[in-house]
Amino acid sequence: MPMTLEKIKEEILRLTREYSREMHKANRPGDDADRIASEGTGDPAVVPYAGRVFTEDEVEAAVSSTLDFWLTLGSEGAAFEKELATFLGVKHSLLVNSGSSANLIAITCLTTHKLPDHKRLRPGDEVITCAAGFPTTVAPILQNGCVPVFLDNDPVTGNARVEDLEKAYTPGKTKAVMMAHTLGNPFDLAAVLAFCKKYDLWLVEDNCDALGSTYSLPVEMAQALGLDHLIKLAGERQEGFPRMQGGVLTAYTGSFGDLSTQSFYPPHHLTMGEGGAVNIIRRASLKTYAESFRDWGRDCWCPSGKDNTCAKRFGWQLGELPAGYDHKYIYSHLGYNLKPLDPQAAIGRVQLRRLDGFIAARKRNWEILRRGLADLEEFFDFSLPTHAGKWAAPDAAEAADFSRFSWQAGNAGPSCDPSWFGFMLRVRPGAPFTVRELAAHLDEKRIGNRMLFGGNLLRQPAFVQLRKDNPAAFRTVAETMEGADDIMHTAIFLGTYPGLSGTQLDYEIRTIRDFVDSFRNAETVG
Repeated sequence: MPMTLEKIKEEILRLTREYSREMHKANRPGDDADRIASEGTGDPAVVPYAGRVFTEDEVEAAVSSTLDFWLTLGSEGAAFEKELATFLGVKHSLLVNSGSSANLIAITCLTTHKLPDHKRLRPGDEVITCAAGFPTTVAPILQNGCVPVFLDNDPVTGNARVEDLEKAYTPGKTKAVMMAHTLGNPFDLAAVLAFCKKYDLWLVEDNCDALGSTYSLPVEMAQALGLDHLIKLAGERQEGFPRMQGGVLTAYTGSFGDLSTQSFYPPHHLTMGEGGAVNIIRRASLKTYAESFRDWGRDCWCPSGKDNTCAKRFGWQLGELPAGYDHKYIYSHLGYNLKPLDPQAAIGRVQLRRLDGFIAARKRNWEILRRGLADLEEFFDFSLPTHAGKWAAPDAAEAADFSRFSWQAGNAGPSCDPSWFGFMLRVRPGAPFTVRELAAHLDEKRIGNRMLFGGNLLRQPAFVQLRKDNPAAFRTVAETMEGADDIMHTAIFLGTYPGLSGTQLDYEIRTIRDFVDSFRNAETVG
């Protein structure tokens, strides 16, 4: 008797799991028993700074969705959007094909003519951002004809110097703030939210490197900042975030502003291969605008494969079109096509179920590196979470993922708990080696490392040329960007991703210590 289609698919998926389990051992989580057994003993062959972390579950989900062959965004995408929004505590999440596209859509949707005139971004309006980071946080501002206004970076946190926000403000011109939570370290949300509230500005959080990071502040402060949506949701939730405890509100980054963005590129906190999301935090209407720009600029909101959900497909009259023109072909904006595929969303749904474990692993790996290099402060400056005073080595008996930080304002002020994208350290001015020499040595030893993305973006060829072509295309708050330059000249980061094994982390620590010791020994001989 021939097999039914259901049985054929079942057998394909069984073999898929078997194949994946043997083929992709190196991509399993760093603490996975099969992964550890496959590594053997001795130094690892390579230590990536980041990479895909998955098991046969993700591969099965991708194959199952592909066998169904819907392909374009469909039921898996709709489910992922709902699950991500629930996780973050936002109204809606809208899938796109990359984090860069998410940033583009987030800024572009604020240009819609459907917004009140005083809120709409128009060419020449200003958007405050910061100098050091990834270029596609800034590019959408310029691509929409707006003017980025650059704050300097604090090298210790990697984030913007918020004390200069007032200097960046131009009455009648400044309309928004768009910043990234650098390497998973939340920027000073309390200061930025207060500034945005004071001047009625949009806040777009680039959360691409920070999925799972949390920010905490006293409830009284949260109320003053207009975070009623988070306070209300915290009162309704039994687990997860946002939550209220001891008079303190804690919520995920990406849930504080008006819009936020995610990236699901392989190095990020979860992956769909490519992909990203725009999170609509509290204003439901922004979903309609963002969706329109994502989907060709169309006015219709029917998902692919569905018609007439408004029940008046041929009852609209918009623009100068004839009455009754098919709503599926009415375009209110000049948009794009930036949707991912449904099999990607199927992978993402499995990854989302792993996210709590991934977040814990990133925190643990950061802490292991920090402890392992703790006595090298003569040579390195280490990062601190925003609002932290200093790091203290925990007792040996305390958990590997436990960090002990003092906070600048104690329990009376904000604090945060980063879901670290990377472990950044800066080579001190008096060190007998440069960051370039360190990077070259790590590369020689097969240890992945990165600069802080584009460094000071104003030094990049694209911005140097832009300044020549149009000196008014952007402006800076200070004549020099000392913090961003410091990061560019001295900073490097290692991976914290959940695929790192204990063997790999030990190898990284030992390699850096041996590198430093080689200079110590040379000085002793000299």
